[in-house]
Amino acid sequence: SLRSLCRLAILLSPHSGHVVGWPSAFSLTSPRSGCWLASHSVPLGMTKMLRLLGSLIRRENSPAKVLVGSRNYADFASEASFDIKKCDLHRLEEGPATSTILTREDGLKYYHTMQLIRRMELKADQLYKQKIIRGFCHLCDGQEACCVGIEVAINPTDHLITAYRSHGYSYTRGVSVKQIMAELTGRRGGCAKGRGGSMHMYANNFYGGNGIVGAQVPLGAGIALACKYFGKDEICVSLYGDGAANQGQIFETYNMAMLWKLPCIFICENNRYGMGTSVERAAASTDYYKRGDYIPGLRVDGMDVLCVREATKFAADHCRSGKGPILMELQTYRYHGHSMSDPGVSYRTREEIQEVRSKSDPITMLKERMLNNNLSNVEELKEIDASVRQEVEEGAQFATTDPEPPLEELAYNIFCNEETFDVRGTNPWIKYKSVS
Repeated sequence: SLRSLCRLAILLSPHSGHVVGWPSAFSLTSPRSGCWLASHSVPLGMTKMLRLLGSLIRRENSPAKVLVGSRNYADFASEASFDIKKCDLHRLEEGPATSTILTREDGLKYYHTMQLIRRMELKADQLYKQKIIRGFCHLCDGQEACCVGIEVAINPTDHLITAYRSHGYSYTRGVSVKQIMAELTGRRGGCAKGRGGSMHMYANNFYGGNGIVGAQVPLGAGIALACKYFGKDEICVSLYGDGAANQGQIFETYNMAMLWKLPCIFICENNRYGMGTSVERAAASTDYYKRGDYIPGLRVDGMDVLCVREATKFAADHCRSGKGPILMELQTYRYHGHSMSDPGVSYRTREEIQEVRSKSDPITMLKERMLNNNLSNVEELKEIDASVRQEVEEGAQFATTDPEPPLEELAYNIFCNEETFDVRGTNPWIKYKSVS
């Protein structure tokens, strides 16, 4: 019978058991009953036997489907080497590597993280339009390679501070999807207990999320000063956008950081538009990586996670060696408008956005590299996509069902480890308790 022939093929094979993903793996199922007949990975030497089986099946007039299975993990390459775009340099004799190795493990991790940030931002967009998220909300879809590339190049004990487009950095610094989504909806389970919202999220060694344009840059220098003062082998990454790059306080900070040789990486995320103003209209010089003058600088492809990773590693080594600060410009792009109140198409065309999506999307770039170099396959990446969608949906469900913080907790956590004290409300007769 057909079942006996299939069993015979398995017994005669030098391999036993089902190995999902052998290049010539097959499953035989009866199209009439749908029942399982055989499932086995057959080495290439069994080709003749397969042909014989096929011939016998046709003779018995019992057609069978041949289904190609997913590859086994053993079939994938463990790593691959890639050439990456050379960085433009300022006051540096040598720059980051122009080729790098991506392991399969790292590639899957980067892909998962970037997809999760993308899905999370799209869900935030949906909840905002449903008026579940209110107030300011700045999304970072399109800039995922910046968040991920920086994080994988520094240590968890290093420090990071950024502006208000901070959801991605909140996640890479350790805040869960549920906590981020709950913070966006102002719920108790948020990372700031519902009191920070989109612009003010915090975690260990992550200092926000800051709403005042450019104000986080001198704070980042202060964190770097603390690292040096306490003799720790730590650095601070201080991020700002091209819209903040003309602020006077940033140039003051450059000066102090260089005088004191602070271990600080200043990173300008140049997404080409400061709110609705293009960089060409806003800056006499758009070479932001040269703005530090006496501070060495790099201009990096911010849409390529491997470029960002290698450049950040280079910058981190520079700071840890005692050479002082370094400046990086990440050339990136945001798909959404400046904030949810900005449709994002009054100062740029839909065609421009679509062109960036089709030619430079950071997730697509990584996906193609992995597929073309046998680091993964379509089925495996689809499984990651499905798990990401589920995690984001669960986060959104939590963010819409978790209770809001009660009014009496409004003044909690003003200070850390302080005795309870009264805080005046909107008039002298309303008082709140501040509890650490």
